[in-house]
Amino acid sequence: MPDPASSPAWTYTVSVRSLCEFTAKQGSLDRRFTPSATALEGQAVQLAVLARRAEGYETELPLEGQFGNLRVRGRADGFEADVNRLEEIKTIRGPVALIPDNRRALHWAQLQTYGALIAADRGLEQLELALVYVDADTQQETVLRDTVTAAALQAAFEARCGAFEAWAAQEAAHRTARDAGLAALPFPLGELRPGQRVLAEAVYRAAVHDRCLLAQAPTGIGKTLGTLYPLLRAMPLRRLDKIGYMTCKGTGRIMALEALKALRDAMPGPGPDPGAPQGALRVLTLVSKEQACEHPDKACHGDACPLAHGFYDRLPQARADAVRQAWLDPAAQRRVALQHGICPYYLGQELLRWADVVVGDVHHAFDPHGQLYGLAQSQGWKLALLVDEAHNLVDRARDMYSAELSLARVREAVAAAPKALQPPLRRLAGELARLGRDQVEDYQPLAELPEPLAEALQRVNVALGEHVQNHPLEVGATLEFYFEVLALQRLLDRLDSHSLCDLQRSAGRVAVQDAPLNLSLLEDDTPVDTGEVRDVLLSVRNIVPGHFLKERFEGLSSVTLFSATLGPPDYPRDLLGLPENTAWIDVPAPFPAEHLSVRVASLSTRYEHREQSLDALVDVLASQYQQHPGNYLAFFSSFDYLDKAAARLALRQPGLPQWSQSRSMGEGARRAFLDRFVPDGRGIGFAVLGGAFAEGVDLPGTRLIGAFIATLGLPPVSPLQDQVRARLDAMFGADHGYADLVPGLQKVVQAAGRVLRSVDDRGWVWLLDQRYRRPEVRALLPGWWQL
Repeated sequence: MPDPASSPAWTYTVSVRSLCEFTAKQGSLDRRFTPSATALEGQAVQLAVLARRAEGYETELPLEGQFGNLRVRGRADGFEADVNRLEEIKTIRGPVALIPDNRRALHWAQLQTYGALIAADRGLEQLELALVYVDADTQQETVLRDTVTAAALQAAFEARCGAFEAWAAQEAAHRTARDAGLAALPFPLGELRPGQRVLAEAVYRAAVHDRCLLAQAPTGIGKTLGTLYPLLRAMPLRRLDKIGYMTCKGTGRIMALEALKALRDAMPGPGPDPGAPQGALRVLTLVSKEQACEHPDKACHGDACPLAHGFYDRLPQARADAVRQAWLDPAAQRRVALQHGICPYYLGQELLRWADVVVGDVHHAFDPHGQLYGLAQSQGWKLALLVDEAHNLVDRARDMYSAELSLARVREAVAAAPKALQPPLRRLAGELARLGRDQVEDYQPLAELPEPLAEALQRVNVALGEHVQNHPLEVGATLEFYFEVLALQRLLDRLDSHSLCDLQRSAGRVAVQDAPLNLSLLEDDTPVDTGEVRDVLLSVRNIVPGHFLKERFEGLSSVTLFSATLGPPDYPRDLLGLPENTAWIDVPAPFPAEHLSVRVASLSTRYEHREQSLDALVDVLASQYQQHPGNYLAFFSSFDYLDKAAARLALRQPGLPQWSQSRSMGEGARRAFLDRFVPDGRGIGFAVLGGAFAEGVDLPGTRLIGAFIATLGLPPVSPLQDQVRARLDAMFGADHGYADLVPGLQKVVQAAGRVLRSVDDRGWVWLLDQRYRRPEVRALLPGWWQL
């Protein structure tokens, strides 16, 4: 580690928050759930507090100070010069007494650091510090005050900086060496392939101009290296703090890590040895809490979990050991954490601050609670993202901003809840049951929640919030249910044209004993209505995630979304809320067109025609197989359709080998399905379009020589689908096909992409529906396909 005194050239800038988080946290981890305010609620509280302050009250004061080579900066919430008071405002929910001690100590450390900076800036001899906690629900302020001399504040500031200085010197040296290595980074495979070079140049241009890029690039050009390499080269030029490689599927993370290993090995200078050279690229793999938790039955609190006890006291040595290793996959994180007796998951969260490249699922960047994006904003990082298989992001983001609650789920919560929570839960169950009985159709869109249901849901949220506050170490069904209803309530509060609210009755039936429909008996345990009703599902379904993501894209340095099936470009631009200046590139296919024979069968796979066209469909499969024996995949829009086609083929061609994807396939069964595709093998594997075998599956050479695709991948006709189409047509126009044709054909092209995996492969794709000849359909298929 370099000596700061002997290295006068180094400089390091740190935010007040980061400085305090590094130096002020002590003792045990305390991550028990306490109801918190959303970012929007925090902004609203800030405005409300400002309105109550006197004229001349200063807000968002930019402050900066120097300690040796360390520069500290941040923004203080508010200063009232007339009374010489500096305020730090924190939005909370519930009593101040429930704020964990280590969190409150962190708040005081931040306020004291701001105090030192403003006292030095304005020549103040002493200062009143006010830590203001504001309840998001009641707007009530609780103010904790302390009057401190400027000398005491400066002494605390210098002590804090002194504790951080050695780490800052190490980080400055690492950053300098890292950037020098990346600036001279050669491409690890020697020469870029032609299509790969086109992609790499586009990614680099987008990064250096701080723009977003949509890159449609076919299989076989090396997209992973073709995106990581140029962004790493741009990292020192644009002074990026971090790169995030975000994936929609686990297979993408595996390929990203393989590419990053090759790139680290190619970096000039010291290699990535166990001594942790300062220039080694730090690569962190983010994992979910469920995957990393060693004690899932215990609360994240020092009194409950042994790996939480004394966490912050043992963290400094564990953190130092981890960054020396630099390659921080889940196994490395777990090994280091357990060596020091701390939680692997929260060690990974801490290492997020010190990594150069972060590999993880897209929810870390785009989910409302995504840790990567949240830290980037709070710490002021320059963060650039790569999003692999980005055609999945629309649906993944929709799921992130959707929530649902069924009557059956509420009844489960009633059964598991303590007695004190049962009355409000019964009321909620009763309101859901009543709506289910009263609605005429099984599917009912709602412009807003009926007032009795809205009130019942609110009461449940309040009751559960109070229970969780009073039982902070409790884990299990009640806490999980609270998370569900809280997420639903927050989405209902933001309901607008971007989402649908609806009530759907299902075929399943639910017992409603003890779910009172007589609201005058809500506090009574006496059953009022017994028997069974059909289950009811209340949903908020996001349709246009761009409403939530627009601000995220604007807050990032650059984002490249890439996939073999992104087009048409307006589709992701409109639905994801990408900036207007987002660039688009369609990388040419590396395959000669004659390597893929694309044929259209003259039959109809519309739902009403499927039975009568089934013989003709399986005859196409059999004829192709007889003329060109080998391994094929046959894709169908549902398991029901798949089962019927497989049975009909077996009846008409009993000697033709076949195997099928089944419902709820485990990992072993999926592997066994793919293992049937041996080189020069023969047979047809039946799979569901858009399922596990329709993308992310690599069967090169003669392991797969063709694919049959039945239907256009369109969603089934339903009242819900009608609502989705009407909403999207109203927002973007009726001729876009955003509700059905575009996403359907993306699935088709993804499935067809399983056939050619290298420039030497040859194969066949059969499109089993005459609608593929229509101009509006052909316009959405790859231009190099020769139909």
